Amino acid sequence: MTGQVAHRANAAPLHQATMLILMTKNKGFFMQILRRLALAGLAATMAWSLAACGKQNAATPTARDGATGAGASFPAPLYAKWASNYAAATGAKINYQSVGSSAGMKQVEAQTVDFGASDEPLSDEALKAKGLVQFPTVIGGVVPVINIAGLASGDMVLDGPTLAAIYLGKITRWNDPAIVALNPTLALPDAAIAPVRRADGSGTSFTFTDYLSKTSSEWKEKIGTGKAVNWPVGTGGKGNEGVALFVARLPNSIGYVEYSYVKQANMTAIKLKNAAGHAVTANEDSFKAAAASADWQRSFHQILTNPPTPDAWPITSATYIMMQSRQDKPHNAAAVLKFFDWAYGNGDQTAQQLDYIAMPDEVKALIRQSWTHIQDANGQPIAYK
Repeated sequence: MTGQVAHRANAAPLHQATMLILMTKNKGFFMQILRRLALAGLAATMAWSLAACGKQNAATPTARDGATGAGASFPAPLYAKWASNYAAATGAKINYQSVGSSAGMKQVEAQTVDFGASDEPLSDEALKAKGLVQFPTVIGGVVPVINIAGLASGDMVLDGPTLAAIYLGKITRWNDPAIVALNPTLALPDAAIAPVRRADGSGTSFTFTDYLSKTSSEWKEKIGTGKAVNWPVGTGGKGNEGVALFVARLPNSIGYVEYSYVKQANMTAIKLKNAAGHAVTANEDSFKAAAASADWQRSFHQILTNPPTPDAWPITSATYIMMQSRQDKPHNAAAVLKFFDWAYGNGDQTAQQLDYIAMPDEVKALIRQSWTHIQDANGQPIAYK
């Protein structure tokens, strides 16, 4: 069972009214979170998300003398910083909106933006059917985060089956025997677990649910993998930003966000038991270990969750750009390719500073080669040099 899109009535999404209550009743706390996120450029992303909360369809971004894109919140901090640096270096503008992978895919397929962004790669067959080209930009990790008084990052260990049971609503208290068994020396509270998940269609959710499907047969059978699934329990947050804010605000909560949000907002991350049975920490080394399993020469359709590598973080993902293979606005397409060509050549340090893993040089060469399949109306590759 994959890609189910219904939401339970008792699992309400994070909407505009809720956000306004959090902002007005807890203004000091909210500003503290914004300050923590500002270093990564996340504050601007969150500000957009607050304005967009509760809207079914986000407005299409616009950019003068540049290009427009929309999609995943997973890479949004990096794309915002890359775009800022690119504008300073070249004067060209790139406007990217963090609307979630599902909305980004809809917009690029409708050709209302020049590029979409998603953490769910499409198969080669699906790309051909949709007339799209995809290429990876960076690699990162999806990290479960908690808000339990007295616990610091790395104190708690969970595994896939236990995490799935929490989001299935079968494990409802932090001192459940399954959690105690994984944390025999940890003082766990007798408190109800408050799960937080994404309210929007999300590549981060695709990666998270793909991991749960690979580690829990019950999750795979009842819920499945998808950008939007029928969550049995949980409060929904808009974007990685909304989930991060909700977990930071709700005592005894658990959620999942991209690693840069963990680092920049100083959130409490858990360790996970991977496929090799090792309790691992989310960091650059464990993401690289997971990425070592990718065969980019064969295809850009690489799903990196739950590899057998001993030191791998089990919820690792690349994030992707999607473009139309046949372009009726070649000038805009060239602007997009110029931007990402610049980013591959000049953006690795920024990616590292924001806790992403840059693509290896040999993969960047393959990516640039793939751009010959992005063509104008006459079938000529888009010239971006």
